Amino acid sequence: MSAANNPAPSSYAEAPTRFVTAGGITYAYRELGPKDGVPVVFFVHLAGNLDNWDPRIIDPTAKEHHVITFNNRGLGATTGGVPDSIEAMAEDAATFISALGLDRVDVFAFSLGGMVAQALIGKHPDLVRKLILAGTGPRGGKGMDKVARVTYTDILRATLVRADPKEFLFFNRNATGKQAAKAFIARLQERREGRDRPVRIRAFRTQLKAIRNWGRAEPADLSTITQPTLIANGDNDRMVPSVLSEDLHRRIVGSELVMYPDSGHGGIFQFHEQFVPVAIEFLQR
Repeated sequence: MSAANNPAPSSYAEAPTRFVTAGGITYAYRELGPKDGVPVVFFVHLAGNLDNWDPRIIDPTAKEHHVITFNNRGLGATTGGVPDSIEAMAEDAATFISALGLDRVDVFAFSLGGMVAQALIGKHPDLVRKLILAGTGPRGGKGMDKVARVTYTDILRATLVRADPKEFLFFNRNATGKQAAKAFIARLQERREGRDRPVRIRAFRTQLKAIRNWGRAEPADLSTITQPTLIANGDNDRMVPSVLSEDLHRRIVGSELVMYPDSGHGGIFQFHEQFVPVAIEFLQR
């Protein structure tokens, strides 16, 4: 970890990468914002590392909250091998949170991270105070097991035009979506130094296997999620179909749903100016 007398970073692009070891795994993480109140722990998407969080989401959230991003086992600079089940990923997330000495957190989870967050609450319900689920779906949800096929198809499409796969996976391929995609990818490059290690192909494939098994498993009993929950997505999510966000909303009692028009899996990034105030108000309520 960096020395305690180092000045606090003013933006996510400047936040140092820290490390904590628990259960034989050394977890890489970054933190930003005031260290009072309930921390907000961010659970990242498929094949994501510390550099894959949009600073336009992190920075304004960190003005009001202690924000923590981390790599789960086997991803980026975190050691070990990626588990082949969502439930095991959730146990690793619980281990990481405990290693930081935290006993209650808010969770901001996107895509695969949202699946891990649901599994975490299933095993450790008292650990989570509030939950934000973006671009994700429930265990056993209709079409969840098709995520791998869509992912591989869009990676091929992106490769053919030498684009970042997230431009195809996260955004619509119309003029508005393409513009939003380019802006998002540019924001992810704002950090110039101390960037994270790329996610390995083997890790990516193991994550896809876990998502497929999650999709084919018995449907989850979402009535067990009693935490205040905010659900968000674009209205045209091809990767994790938008109807699954609506399904989550129907089945999580008291949850709130925000759907953004003419946007896909990365709707919260395309509409970050509208989404962030909603998320912050939800966390502060």
